[in-house]
Amino acid sequence: MRRRESPKWTFIFIGICVVAFLLQQVTDLWVYLAFVPGLALQFPWMFVTSIFLHASPSHLFFNMLALFFFGIYLEPMIGRTRFAVLFMASGIVGNIGYMLTAPDPLTPAIGASGAIYGVIGALTVLAPLTIVFVSMIPLPMIIVGLGYAFLAYIGLFGGASGIAEGAHLGGMALGAAYGLYLRLRR
Repeated sequence: MRRRESPKWTFIFIGICVVAFLLQQVTDLWVYLAFVPGLALQFPWMFVTSIFLHASPSHLFFNMLALFFFGIYLEPMIGRTRFAVLFMASGIVGNIGYMLTAPDPLTPAIGASGAIYGVIGALTVLAPLTIVFVSMIPLPMIIVGLGYAFLAYIGLFGGASGIAEGAHLGGMALGAAYGLYLRLRR
């Protein structure tokens, strides 16, 4: 039986996002790192760098809160390396999801949401009956994961919300597929 490792990458990714946000406050260079669908093939680093940028303190706070709670549970379950790969791959696939659904190819997107939705998707498949609290209400992870997916799906067609729902769905799809792969391997 493999020894469960304590979370490491969850905290590293939170730290990178916080440092990147602080740098965003003192320089405008971040605009060259945001994901712009119409320019992404010319500047492929955008697929990765945009994951660590955030639009506001509340955007950063809520993303990091979700990463903390879901990440500290999933990372020991699947291992540090798999978690890091899942997070990055979900963020990249999330950006592809945004690229395919963006109403304007020149509207930039930033944030770790696609990567975090990947974590949620994997956790939903791997631990569907785990109880998590949403607004002080205990719910099984399967309900939470499906709820997140449903809200993203509805938001995708809800008009100009300013939220990259395609990124959420892309990241979650990859996370759920990876969770299914790991579940079938067991």
